[in-house]
Amino acid sequence: MSGKSRKWMNFRTERHGEVYGSYQTIYDTVDALAAIAFIVGSVLFFKKSTEVAATWLFLIGSVFFAVRPLVHVARDFHLAKLPHHSGEAKGEEE
Repeated sequence: MSGKSRKWMNFRTERHGEVYGSYQTIYDTVDALAAIAFIVGSVLFFKKSTEVAATWLFLIGSVFFAVRPLVHVARDFHLAKLPHHSGEAKGEEE
């Protein structure tokens, strides 16, 4: 996620925005890999000789789709562990 895109999002600190952007990139990559696996698998189903490979690609695509929500869970845990203030004195409000 570009810095420009993060400006309108209200993150507690710059680090929160960086972490969020990193996890978004992982999520998008997993999403794209799932789509590619399903598309290639679909094409392979047209020939009897490639049905086993097609079946494996459908299984792999399904695993990628199962990983997607886990990326969000990992992101949320990571964000929750980050400090809420960046360089501010204790007791000051944001």
